[in-house]
Amino acid sequence: MTAPQDDRPVLQISGYSLAYETPEGTVAALDDVTLDIRHGETHALVGESGSGKSSLAWAILRYLPANARETTGEILLSGEDLRAKTQAQMEALRGRRIAMVFQDPSAALNPAMRLGDQIAEVFMRHRGMSRDAAWAAGLAALEHTGILHPDRIMRRYPHEASGGEKQRVVIATAFACNPELIVFDEPTTALDILTAQQILDLFLRLRAETGVAALYISHDLELVGRIADRVSVIHNGRIIEAGPVHEVFSAPRANYTRDLMAAVPRPEMRIAVPEPAPAPPLLRVSGISVSYGGPGRIARMLGRAGQPFYGARDVGFDIRPGELLGLVGASGSGKSTMAQVISGLREFEGEVAFGDRRFHARRAFDRDYRRAVQIVFQHPDASLNPRQTIGGILSRPLRLYGLVPRAEVPARVRELLETVLLPPEFASRYPHELSGGQKQRVAIARAFAAEPQLVICDEITAALDVSVQAAVARLLTGLQRRSGAACLFITHDLNLIRQLAHRIAVMQKGRLVDSFDVAEAESPARHPYTRALLQAVPLPAELQGAPAP
Repeated sequence: MTAPQDDRPVLQISGYSLAYETPEGTVAALDDVTLDIRHGETHALVGESGSGKSSLAWAILRYLPANARETTGEILLSGEDLRAKTQAQMEALRGRRIAMVFQDPSAALNPAMRLGDQIAEVFMRHRGMSRDAAWAAGLAALEHTGILHPDRIMRRYPHEASGGEKQRVVIATAFACNPELIVFDEPTTALDILTAQQILDLFLRLRAETGVAALYISHDLELVGRIADRVSVIHNGRIIEAGPVHEVFSAPRANYTRDLMAAVPRPEMRIAVPEPAPAPPLLRVSGISVSYGGPGRIARMLGRAGQPFYGARDVGFDIRPGELLGLVGASGSGKSTMAQVISGLREFEGEVAFGDRRFHARRAFDRDYRRAVQIVFQHPDASLNPRQTIGGILSRPLRLYGLVPRAEVPARVRELLETVLLPPEFASRYPHELSGGQKQRVAIARAFAAEPQLVICDEITAALDVSVQAAVARLLTGLQRRSGAACLFITHDLNLIRQLAHRIAVMQKGRLVDSFDVAEAESPARHPYTRALLQAVPLPAELQGAPAP
């Protein structure tokens, strides 16, 4: 470790300002930012999307785009001015003295290289090792993360590894050369709750062993309260509050900080949801199994080539009219598989009953069923046509199902936008002109445009910051209350779903292992896996007393 020999900070940012030149003019991104991080310290940077968190990370790593303009301030690494470094000097420095762990490990890994080669490359480049020695060092580094079968993982390509496995590879790569500073940019956002907890435990262990300084960028205040020593709260490019994490969270001075804390989902603060109708189930699935076949990629990943892999096995549950059922579990548990089955996107064995109708194959779902059952996906960018305006996107279900006369479609589109709290003029915009939260509102509006009886929400808040997440959750429950639609809400956020749901169903390894009314979540009768999920999401003491939203 090239640790500093004096008491100066590992990272010192003083009065730093950054702007971007755009066709519409100069846009300020960071304004007079000051913070420092010392050896062995984790400093969290929290704020909403667009607050400037990632811009600061790119500035530290010197990955700024061509239209970036740095106006004032300095960024020092152990006293050395990073702004004065040449591109060649920064290329030699990255990976050796400063490293970064990204939100999406898939975006940080080369899809054409084996994972082992990508770890070994760091040792070869920055430590001058031979390929064989670098491979051995990479294997040891990966083994140190606690990953199962590190030798197998080293020989896989990124698409053959799970999200948690890929993030461990990225972390092993970041720690490979014992850097002075590691920047973590939302490293657990894309992971399920148990995998995220494992990644956090790994980070805490490696930090204790190496003494690395860490800048931890996040919108997850629960996580920050568990791992950070100090926190800076950023809003519109300015640090509005900073200090030891327990002091900031126990007695926040800024209204913005208090608002962020109030938006953290807490099980005891139930969002008002209508009671479900005392009627026979609207949807009943029974004996649902989904096989991915024997010789495919998933079977090879699991070392089970030639054997079928089940995304779901003999799963059954029901949803009553007007009910919100939470479906939870870790990645790979079968949650999204069930969403795909019910929405008609995946072939299945078993029975899907909707009202008095019975379906035993995907092709049997007809036009009426597909209108009655709508789905909202996790990533709106992947489900909104980038070449269509928002008005065109929302008008499609209206025209497809003949819900309003053609002349009334524009008025209904404006009404749908107002329903999801977006201005009517958004009808002429394209998806890329909207924020993540705004795009998710459009996706929700499109689902409700079809006047469905059941809406499936597949991790719709996973990629959103905490305040936007709370707003989207309230919006959804309000729409459900007004429309009378039932909802299947798939998530790995136990604190959030306990605010919203009437009942919760738990999946593990393709099977349904638990089902209960939300009031019975803490019952001793809960399945051990359910208890493990609940224990993985405790609220830090500082956040438990936060004011309700």
